[in-house]
Amino acid sequence: MTLTSPWARLADLPLRSLTDGLINDTWAVGDPPVAVVQRLHRVFAPEVNLDIDAVTQHLEARGMLTPRPLRTDAGELWHVDADGACWRALSWVPGRTLHRLTDPAMAAEAGRLVGRWHAATADLEHQFLFSRPGAHDTPLHMARLQGALDQHGGHRLHDDVAPLADRILAQWAAWSGRLDGPTRIGHGDLKISNLRFDDQGRGLCLLDLDTVAALPLAVELGDAWRSWCNPLGEDVADAAFSAPLFQASAHAYLSHNPVPRDERPELVAGIERICLELAARFAADALQESYFGWNPAVAGTRGEHNLLRARGQASLARSVADQRDVLLSALSA
Repeated sequence: MTLTSPWARLADLPLRSLTDGLINDTWAVGDPPVAVVQRLHRVFAPEVNLDIDAVTQHLEARGMLTPRPLRTDAGELWHVDADGACWRALSWVPGRTLHRLTDPAMAAEAGRLVGRWHAATADLEHQFLFSRPGAHDTPLHMARLQGALDQHGGHRLHDDVAPLADRILAQWAAWSGRLDGPTRIGHGDLKISNLRFDDQGRGLCLLDLDTVAALPLAVELGDAWRSWCNPLGEDVADAAFSAPLFQASAHAYLSHNPVPRDERPELVAGIERICLELAARFAADALQESYFGWNPAVAGTRGEHNLLRARGQASLARSVADQRDVLLSALSA
């Protein structure tokens, strides 16, 4: 089959590969684009598209712009090819994708967008048909990091990964916060490149909804802030968490989706947790070289790229820990 065979209305349109994602293979359809076609990573079951359809239908009913699944000519939300790969098409939302934030005004716009998204989904009752077991089971990711060290002692990067892994595991052992707590519908992967902006910098919608799930807010926003408040991005070894970006985005978020003051300290703890969790995942995949995508323009191999990312997230976790009191003060203002 061709990429667009299940969608005859897209079949004669030009295709352009999009390389921003770390997981799914993605193509823009049309010039200018009118749709996105994706081949899902096998970590996602096809039923995730039913969850996406339910959440985006609810968002649309609440007046929020969102990509919507495009059904195949057979009326299905996805297509499975002869090799067992799952394909889907989504409507295209024109706008800009950012890969880092440096401006507090843009950070505030990100906070407003996600606050509106959370407010819009607060009344959605949905039983998710797909979930990623252990997606944010941080102790499990730490155990997997230790397992990767034990299983890949002969890997060319083992001697580089091992001391970094020791630092990640030690900081995690010293971390204090809640691992559970009340859940709400969340996006599940609020890195800045999953937010869409218009040419004036206004937030439009959230992209890449494969990770929608019931999540603790500290996990949801911890993942957002570790991305938004890292002006240098993920492809640097030494990162620093920006308190001004955090303050701007947090104030804007709380203006649209208030959080009780007694729950706000957990949000700061969640940032450090997610930084450490992602550092552990990148460090493990530096040895396993099997999950995250990589950019040959950044590093020579998947392992080297993931080691660079792991160092960056570990340094970001240290920066968050060093500024804990400042961040707590920003949330209480």
